[in-house]
Amino acid sequence: MEGPGDSSAWKALLEHSELFKHKDFRLNKLFRAEDGRFESKSISHENLLLDYSKNYLNQDTLPLLLGLARQQHVSEAIDAMFRGDKINTTEGRAALHVALRDPASADAHPEITDTLNKMEALVDDVHNGAWQGYTGEFITDVVNIGIGGSDLGPAMVCDALGSFASTAIRVHFVSNIDPAHLQNTLKNLKPETTLFIIASKSFSTLETLKNAESARLWLLQKAQSPAATARHFVAITSNLQAAVQFGIDEKNLFPLWDWVGGRFSLWSAIGLPIAILLGMDGFRQLLAGANSLDEHFRSAELSENMPVISALLSFWYREFFDAHSTATVPYSQRLNLFPSYLQQLYMESLGKSVSVRGEKIKSNTGEIVWGTAGSNGQHSYFQLLHQGTEFVPVDFIALVNNNDSDDIECQQYLLANCFSQSLALMEGKTDKEFVHKNVRGNKPSNTLLLSELNPYNLGKLLAFYEHKVYVLSVIWNINAFDQWGVELGKNLSGQIFAAMSGPTPESNLDDSTQGLIRKVHEWKSK
Repeated sequence: MEGPGDSSAWKALLEHSELFKHKDFRLNKLFRAEDGRFESKSISHENLLLDYSKNYLNQDTLPLLLGLARQQHVSEAIDAMFRGDKINTTEGRAALHVALRDPASADAHPEITDTLNKMEALVDDVHNGAWQGYTGEFITDVVNIGIGGSDLGPAMVCDALGSFASTAIRVHFVSNIDPAHLQNTLKNLKPETTLFIIASKSFSTLETLKNAESARLWLLQKAQSPAATARHFVAITSNLQAAVQFGIDEKNLFPLWDWVGGRFSLWSAIGLPIAILLGMDGFRQLLAGANSLDEHFRSAELSENMPVISALLSFWYREFFDAHSTATVPYSQRLNLFPSYLQQLYMESLGKSVSVRGEKIKSNTGEIVWGTAGSNGQHSYFQLLHQGTEFVPVDFIALVNNNDSDDIECQQYLLANCFSQSLALMEGKTDKEFVHKNVRGNKPSNTLLLSELNPYNLGKLLAFYEHKVYVLSVIWNINAFDQWGVELGKNLSGQIFAAMSGPTPESNLDDSTQGLIRKVHEWKSK
């Protein structure tokens, strides 16, 4: 399959896009021209709603975009993923994260059921006190040590669903190799009551391994016996030998399979900290919510398919309106980490410049994704959204009910802020007497509305964005499941570390890097 550029569908969209670039175009006029626009341009799945009515869409736009989706064989690609085809072409692997949350996959993948059962046994032991530290005390704190997909997803989910915790056990996350991250986490914990989860497929990721070694040293300085490691460490890895050599009991090792990529892995044993926080029932609800959206994605017509429509809109703005970024603004403090999680999912998957066949991409691909929780963003970067020169589509995420508080009035204000921002972006404002108050408007946005934030609904939201990313990769004809660009920086860091450890920088390094290393040596010597 080729990329979308220069095709008949592309040319039709390019010509059509000129209608929305005319100086007289107003987004709000589309509502006056189309009765019931909200009903025709919103999709619901259970209690998740996508309102995409505030977009550059007239009666002809969506059929043209859907024509592009059919040209790029999106329906066939969806079937291929669920069928288990090797859609991760550069690594020759399937991408079967959807199987992790599909109860029907038990026969085809018994290892999934086995792992869930093993997770449940550990969770029960930690909750009921059967798992004890080296002094016989109960576990009070769990520290997950990982990075990237082994950190961002679980950390975001635990933060989002903290009000659903089924235990008093506290869950913490450490990812940065900066010693301050681990030290600040451990300073209020006790070695006797802390359990560490080492999450690393290779068990050799630099940041994770160094933090794990530091955590083990912290434990053994108090325990004074290497045998204590087995009572305070478990691991999620494919490298069983390295984990055992570290001191982890083999029965406390959980698998990671090559058909699950890191940024799609929170549904696997990587979700162990989530399961400890929520209990296995809560974790299974998260899986069930994702599976519900999977079934929608798999069976809905393209015109009524939430991830497909959202992907087509992102493609529309990226290719034909020069959108360099998208802001994702969840109006929930519980979802404060969601934009960070989405950055990895989106930008690691879509940050590609060659096709699946290794040919240079002629069009734009994934844009920058950024954002924070609303309403804080209104008092920082929203000024640029309203009056700046950048064209930035926005995804708003809002919750009808707040599980953390009975303050109905504050929740209403929060929703009012969310809805008013999307309205203001669309409407704008004209002030003939004071030009500095002019707000152009005409800025598109989507609103994702959830009845409440719970494990089931969050599972749906995460699966929605996973599938949106996959659809975009299909349209652009790129591989969403590799990340070769990440490897280069990892390899170079080893070379530079060696140079920094010697008396003088290696001569094969560039002058800037050598100069920086010399300055490090100079300042350290003082």
